[in-house]
Amino acid sequence: MKTTPSDVLTTLTTIRDYVRWASSEFARAHLFFGHGSANALDEAVALVLHTLHQPYNLSESYFDSVLTVSERQSVIDIVDRRINERIPAAYLTQEAIFAGLSFFVDKRVLVPRSPIAELIEQRFAPWVEEENVERVLDLCTGSGCIAIACAYAFAEALVDAVDLSTDALDVAQINVDRHQLTDSVTLYHSDLFKSLPSTQYDIIVSNPPYVSHVEWTGLAPEFRAEPDMGFLGGQSGLDLVLRILVDARDYLKANGILIVEVGSSAQTLQDAFPDLPFYWIDFERGGDGVFLLTAEQVSQYHSQFVAALN
Repeated sequence: MKTTPSDVLTTLTTIRDYVRWASSEFARAHLFFGHGSANALDEAVALVLHTLHQPYNLSESYFDSVLTVSERQSVIDIVDRRINERIPAAYLTQEAIFAGLSFFVDKRVLVPRSPIAELIEQRFAPWVEEENVERVLDLCTGSGCIAIACAYAFAEALVDAVDLSTDALDVAQINVDRHQLTDSVTLYHSDLFKSLPSTQYDIIVSNPPYVSHVEWTGLAPEFRAEPDMGFLGGQSGLDLVLRILVDARDYLKANGILIVEVGSSAQTLQDAFPDLPFYWIDFERGGDGVFLLTAEQVSQYHSQFVAALN
């Protein structure tokens, strides 16, 4: 028999109790995880601790602390919303952690979760020399998480961040302001490169929409809660990716690099260019579908990119 909220209030008392209960309820509801949490237990810990205004690295010694009745009810309410509304937990907390940094998020942007965070933390080594990075471009910036993380990684660099969605740019501005990076991060309302000034970059990085129409129809409800503009990449999933490949040549410095996440469309892209030496990056913390090309390679294969786009 399913436990009722009133039963929970009277029988569960500690943080540990509510983490265990929430994890069981999430598993029972067959929720989808992948917006910052890998499983029901991790998501339960994150939601419970956030609701109690505690840090995510709270010492386990506090997990046997007894909650007040109002605290218990707050946890029950947010667990109930996660199950019944099927929206990512980050929208409930309005916070996502990316590259070890906290970002404000809501339904105007995708929840940050790209494995590119790992590359940023490594300062894109060994492909660039940290001290030589002067300008970085983040295409399809969304919440601004990649751009802002790059600004931290390359403290002397200027970072430009682009999005076509004015809603997304509003959220990105909130995050730029919160991180006090208005002097180093500039936001542009632009359709990829179109409204950018004529500038060349040491690093161009992008997590663009790359989901094909077929894949889109089968996504879990949690994905449907996010803005579809952040997912839809055309029939093949590669519409924006091809445009980036074509135009990047004019915006990369001679020793620059292009990093693009294409996720589930990785095989489609490789099949489209079977002779192209995409460097597919391996991540220690999981994730795939991110390629790297040097400026020289982008230029060398430019005619193939143009032909594919046309």
